[in-house]
Amino acid sequence: GVSALGGVFVNTLPNQPDGSIALGDLEKAIRGADIHQPISRLIILENTHNRCGGTVLNAGYTRRVGELARQNGLRLHLDGARVFNAAAALQVPVNQLTEPADSVTFCLSKGLCAPVGSVLCGSKEFIKKARRVRKMLGGGMRQAGVLAAAGIVALEQMTERLVEDHQRARCLAEGLFQIPALQPTFGMPETNMVFVSLKDEVAKNASQIAEELFQRGIRVGITGPKTFRLVLHYWIGDEDVEKTITAFRDVLS
Repeated sequence: GVSALGGVFVNTLPNQPDGSIALGDLEKAIRGADIHQPISRLIILENTHNRCGGTVLNAGYTRRVGELARQNGLRLHLDGARVFNAAAALQVPVNQLTEPADSVTFCLSKGLCAPVGSVLCGSKEFIKKARRVRKMLGGGMRQAGVLAAAGIVALEQMTERLVEDHQRARCLAEGLFQIPALQPTFGMPETNMVFVSLKDEVAKNASQIAEELFQRGIRVGITGPKTFRLVLHYWIGDEDVEKTITAFRDVLS
């Protein structure tokens, strides 16, 4: 998709367990001198990092990546789908995490709990160009004010309460990790996502367990043959956390 529609080549790099990419790896991956290789133009980071368990990139790291990008004539984009969760976990204003980036995306849904929507941020000229590209790709909505209103509520009322989701995620993790058949995939959650794995001696796979949980009113994400992802948000309360722990315990007993 990105190559066909954007005419770009993606060079993916391995990340560290905390979701960061080693600065040395980034620097070595920058291309341009060799005519046989594509020219590097953009670095993309994700904060929080989904597949590392919702880990947080701090402001200092993002600033160093931004400096590396500028030194090499590159731009930095921050995939901040859950960047407000990162800010809540670090107890810093969100702009400290986004300031080094040339462009940022974040979701109004997910932790901020709007029914739908994401926001692209950047310079006036960048957004002008993005609107044109969106139109070229068939994007755009009419009468979107109702959805925009939900987005305003998300920004004005939902950011300060994200710490509640983080606290419940830790409570959920503590309960699940005490079940003998389960083990943490990444450790205790930093934000609102809990990743847990079945131990090797469990005969059933994640899909089978997920189906049994669904019959008990619990919907979980499957991230591998033996692993699950559980995400906390506004609509998940303390009783739901206890219900989930009990359901896992019953299914795996």
